Amino acid sequence: MKTTSHPAAPARGRSAGATPPPEDARPAGRGPRQPLRRKIADQATAYGFLIGGLLCFILFSWYPAVRSLIIAFQKYTPGSDPEWVGTANFTRVFQDPEFTAAWRNTLTFTVLALVIGFAIPFVMALVLNELRHAKAFFRVVVYLPVMIPPVVSALLWKWFYDPGAGLANEVLGFLHLPTSNWTNGADTALVSLVIVATWANMGGTVLIYLAALQGIPGELYEAAELDGASVWQRVRHVTIPQTRFIILMLMLLQVIATMQVFTEPFVITGGGPENSTVTVLYLIYKYAFLYNDFGGASALSVMLLLVLSAFSGLYLRLTRTD
Repeated sequence: MKTTSHPAAPARGRSAGATPPPEDARPAGRGPRQPLRRKIADQATAYGFLIGGLLCFILFSWYPAVRSLIIAFQKYTPGSDPEWVGTANFTRVFQDPEFTAAWRNTLTFTVLALVIGFAIPFVMALVLNELRHAKAFFRVVVYLPVMIPPVVSALLWKWFYDPGAGLANEVLGFLHLPTSNWTNGADTALVSLVIVATWANMGGTVLIYLAALQGIPGELYEAAELDGASVWQRVRHVTIPQTRFIILMLMLLQVIATMQVFTEPFVITGGGPENSTVTVLYLIYKYAFLYNDFGGASALSVMLLLVLSAFSGLYLRLTRTD
């Protein structure tokens, strides 16, 4: 009698000759560990991309800062060996009449920039936020001065302020208004430079304010309108409280930037008239490249660094998150 063979029942568990499932069919997270050699190669590749930026940062930022700190305590002129003089450079700089004028002008410029250049961008952002048409066009128009090179912008304003054939006095004369000496007058030169700096740099500030305004919930304004709040009351009780952090941060950044003003005095007025527009950074330039006194220039740089570090520390303190 012929017997029929039946297939054997599958054994429990994996048989000795069974082939393992492919790696991509295995559950996620159970694959073999990445070899140590590949991890090291990935890390080396990442640091290889970073090393160029780190070298540039060390070479053009940290090294000049440390070198300037050392030269501040030395008598150093090009072509001669440096001589250690201690705090003599600081004492000599303190006794310079231009030192007091430079710090006074810098602080005055900073205050005027906060009064003039801080309120105008906020008001312009409020206006742009209320526009219903052509928002993109006016954003480009507002930001356009930022895209102009600073030296070109300063040269344009130098021609604009020319007391002879400048456009400013031509417009005032056409309107039968009194003309001004602008940058040629000791009492008007610094204010004229503040206007230039405000025009050239307010575009970025306006866009930051505009982004902050668009992040305010509309329900707050609707509730204020239902309570009968006027436009000024909505700005005072809704807009300013909701953007106070951005306002404070931009204020600190503007103080740090305006205390380093250099392009406008250098290009437009040359520090004049009567040293009325000499700033700390412009005085550093004069010590280094006009007087060949790199020790005095470095001493001034250290003083400015300490002042800016205080504001930078306050900025980092306020922006620190837990």
